[in-house]
Amino acid sequence: MAATSETLRDQFPEAFENWFASKGWSIHPHQQEMLARANEPSLMLIAPTGGGKTLAGFLPTLVDLAEQPHEGMHTLYVSPLKALAADIKRNLRTPVDEMGLNIRIEDRTGDTSYTQRRRQRADPPHILLTTPESLALMTSYEDAARTFQGLKRVVVDEIHALADSKRGDQLMLALARLQQICPDLRRVGLSATVDKPEEIAGLLAKQPDPCTILRADPGPDPDIQMLTTNEPPPWSGGGAAYAIPAVLEQIKQHNTTLIFHNTRAQAEIFFHNLWLANEEGLPIGIHHGSLDRDQRLKVEAAMVRGDLRAIVCTGSLDLGIDWGDVDLVIQIGAPKNVKRLVQRIGRANHRYNAPSKALLVPANRFEVVECTAALQAVLDQDLDGETRGPGPLDVLCQHILLRAASGPFLADDLFSEMTSVGAYTDLDRETFDACLDFCATGGYALRAYDQWQRLKQAPDGSWHLRDPRAASKIRMNAGTIQDADLLKVRMKRSRGGKPLGEVEEAFAASLLPGDTFLIGGQIVKYEGLREMTVEVSKDARKKPKVAVFSGTKFSTSTQLSQRILRLFQQHDWPELPSHTAEWLSLQRHVSRLPEPGRLLIESFPHNSRQHICVYGFAGRNAQQTLGLLLTKRMEDLGLAPLGFVSTDYATLIWGLDEVTDPSALLNRDAIHAGLEGWLAGNALIKRTFRGVATIAGLIERNTPGQRKSGRQATFSSDILYDTLLKYDPDHLLMRITREEAMRGLVDFSRIEEMLDRVEDRIDLVRLDRVTPLAAPLLLEVGKVYVGESAEERLLEEEEAALMKAAGLA
Repeated sequence: MAATSETLRDQFPEAFENWFASKGWSIHPHQQEMLARANEPSLMLIAPTGGGKTLAGFLPTLVDLAEQPHEGMHTLYVSPLKALAADIKRNLRTPVDEMGLNIRIEDRTGDTSYTQRRRQRADPPHILLTTPESLALMTSYEDAARTFQGLKRVVVDEIHALADSKRGDQLMLALARLQQICPDLRRVGLSATVDKPEEIAGLLAKQPDPCTILRADPGPDPDIQMLTTNEPPPWSGGGAAYAIPAVLEQIKQHNTTLIFHNTRAQAEIFFHNLWLANEEGLPIGIHHGSLDRDQRLKVEAAMVRGDLRAIVCTGSLDLGIDWGDVDLVIQIGAPKNVKRLVQRIGRANHRYNAPSKALLVPANRFEVVECTAALQAVLDQDLDGETRGPGPLDVLCQHILLRAASGPFLADDLFSEMTSVGAYTDLDRETFDACLDFCATGGYALRAYDQWQRLKQAPDGSWHLRDPRAASKIRMNAGTIQDADLLKVRMKRSRGGKPLGEVEEAFAASLLPGDTFLIGGQIVKYEGLREMTVEVSKDARKKPKVAVFSGTKFSTSTQLSQRILRLFQQHDWPELPSHTAEWLSLQRHVSRLPEPGRLLIESFPHNSRQHICVYGFAGRNAQQTLGLLLTKRMEDLGLAPLGFVSTDYATLIWGLDEVTDPSALLNRDAIHAGLEGWLAGNALIKRTFRGVATIAGLIERNTPGQRKSGRQATFSSDILYDTLLKYDPDHLLMRITREEAMRGLVDFSRIEEMLDRVEDRIDLVRLDRVTPLAAPLLLEVGKVYVGESAEERLLEEEEAALMKAAGLA
């Protein structure tokens, strides 16, 4: 029940009313509602960007602390980003200082000094701003109960960004630990973008208690459309170089523009091209996660001061930082995910009841269709999102070790605590005991090794660390973020040249002296590798030979893929540009367009090779896996494939023989068998194992005084993987690895969803030439070459032809 206006006035002190009035503000209804419901066990507020949701989350805290003194920590704020925590700290100081409130506010992240972290444990501030990783560490100390004694509220900001990741699972397990220390703890979740509110609320709540969901007025619909350009997009490619003049013109017409990209490499290349075209010298910056921290902070400070007209960025700026002068967001390339697009749109016009303005810039012809479908989804407020599976067990294992680091525990108590977390409510005791056994002994195949004998049980039944000194190692290796192995990049000078950022180790290994690449918007030349640091020098060339790194490629969501398929079924396409509508019309004329519930496969010859194009619309990872599995099936059937290439919507395979019966390739049992065989010996699954084993605590990335290099850690994990595969294939971590690979690495669930969707409705269209929809795949980068039998046949044919030409046959 909503509170009455009289009750709300009682809850809102005069000092706060006066402060709001001095700003020319009035309290929003959702802020009033958060005050009125402050004592409920858990609340989740969904409010538009600029709607004051962060202040709404903190108002009950500020009012409570203003009216009665509090010893120790009152409220804990958790953010996905260190930068966001720092930004909130600055913003909170304004009302606290201007109202003269005696409230200590501090942040605690990976950048906080050891001295300050230690002091915060002994003398915590009233409000502590932190991240999931730092919170997990704080709960692992012996004095955690004293540090958090008296804690009343936890505010989780941008909760949607945590709910989809292991960081969110880690956070919720830490909250369960805090709830044991502070039984009356209140939980608050804040978000502007939630696709499944009830599901996320279930993660936030202490089960089986419900979580109240409050929805603010969503405000006006965003002003979002496709950018009009003089030149049509190309058939293939992802750089959107054709749109540079039009983007530059938009920058000139607006105060501050954020230009989002899906990968860091694309952001670097676009920034470079934009700067070359920036003849007026407009101040433009670049921001992404691989740049040096000082450079990122400089860009953020310049944005706060309003010194930049535009900033080229990636997901590093997806969330929450309040830059009021941003009046335009440009998304380069199809967004792949409607929820992500809505989040990015919200960065513009960070004010309540002001429509966000955004422009989409498709990088190629197909992305015009995808951007159109995404636009419609945004206007329909149809956010996409996959249903999450059960809580990951590697995170649960890490939490057991962190819990042991803080002191002895009883297995029954810890099991009860963990099953109060939404993602782990269905955890059975047998699985929990298997995780506990792994933490204690390493599991069946490893229990003979002392290094994995970490826990032991006391006569009273409690579990504790076998060696108390192991606590520091456990803390050093805590966390769920698994970045690629990164090497620092510095200017070659005397020791300690200027840091520029980081590149992936595999990329650095591919460089030769003299190679050029982009980082931080400038071209540098590779000079050499010194003490795990990539040394570079400036290079004046306008075209770098190689890009900085491959970056992560998002897959188009299932919901967005289905929208594209439905859009294909229109009689004509008045909402599409004429060049794209004509392209689809030509495809329909010479072949057909893919349909929902059916699988289109085209067969055609090209460059003396037979091609098939499978339009699965299953996302890039799944289509890549499909290419691997189908070419393996073709090998087994004697069809001599040579290679394949995949995009989000199709897989193109070429070989020596024509495929006349695609149903034989798509036999579900054969595909499953092929997947199992491929996974068992694949190098990529070893990378998945490495991530799982690191999170679960089997592999130590950090030891006192040193950090393992990527190669050392890979070597260790490869040996462990091969050992377990041979002697203990059902080991807990092997089971987790297979499940992870099926979901993420190969995205096999999307292939199964596709097979379920189409059943036996497969349309093979045999043609005499390439089709408009298949043509872009011929230009796609990332081709995978396969087919030993095909190569042998080609060699035999070439040998026979040579012998015949020589008169020997």
